[in-house]
Amino acid sequence: MGANQFMIQAGLRNDNYFDLHLVGIEKAATLYEGAFGVHCDNLLEEIEKTDLILIPALRPDNLMEDLAENAPFIPWILKHRAHSNAEVASMCMGAFILAQTGLVDNKQCSTHWAAMDLFAQLFPQVNLVSNKVVTEEDGIYTSGGAYSFLNLMLHLVEKYCGRGAAVYISKFFEIEFDRDNQNQFAIFQGQKDHEDEAIRQAQLYIEGNVTERISVEALALKFAISRRNFVRRFKKATQNTPLEYIQRVKMEAAKRSLESTQKNVNEVMYQVGYADQKAFRTVFKKYVGLSPIAYKAKYNRSKVSFDRPMAW
Repeated sequence: MGANQFMIQAGLRNDNYFDLHLVGIEKAATLYEGAFGVHCDNLLEEIEKTDLILIPALRPDNLMEDLAENAPFIPWILKHRAHSNAEVASMCMGAFILAQTGLVDNKQCSTHWAAMDLFAQLFPQVNLVSNKVVTEEDGIYTSGGAYSFLNLMLHLVEKYCGRGAAVYISKFFEIEFDRDNQNQFAIFQGQKDHEDEAIRQAQLYIEGNVTERISVEALALKFAISRRNFVRRFKKATQNTPLEYIQRVKMEAAKRSLESTQKNVNEVMYQVGYADQKAFRTVFKKYVGLSPIAYKAKYNRSKVSFDRPMAW
């Protein structure tokens, strides 16, 4: 509603630009064991035309149940996309509903970093981008995890109302403008929810030997699998190539050290098995979105008694 207020105060409109409606399968629903209720303005069948559909986030602990319960939205979204050329935007794990429509097949899509492995398994035809806070392609928008939806809202306000309105909203609600990378928030979890025991053991070996320089060839030999077959099985099981997995594990260990100790970047680099400063900085920035120095400056809390466990 802040955008409506800006447009009126700026003399650009005499009435509200956005006419918002909460639309549901039922008029009311109770969530989180009665903690709060949601009351809808309209039922699906009451909406004849819309310009923009916003898909809210789903609950991570009830994802598959939520997808099943929200199945009636899929044909409804497709109908308005086809008949009204409605644009569609998903927030956080609402991307799972969006992906079910097929509208992001072969298109860029973002979601919460913690759900990306599952998303990739369920929707391999979607171009999942792990680093993007907001994506836009052919009138389809997605946002990353949790409060990234605020950046999506700014993006949509700028598109519909102009840069001035978006800057005003950014300042009024104190939202960081033009944040475009969510990798700094991700915690690599080491996907092990698969049935390939040899690959699981390879993952454990990588995670237990962070200080060592590990090659894909040596790993394949250690587990008596041909290199080609090892890479194929590893990718299928973890959604990462062996090299990506090695790098992600090392960068997660580096992040943890930069957050919680007074070690300088070179010390951390050697600690995770790198000897080349340029290579370490390049890989770190690839997966984290910040340089090691910038990450340490932003997140180091060594003076505070705090130590988060490794995700795996």
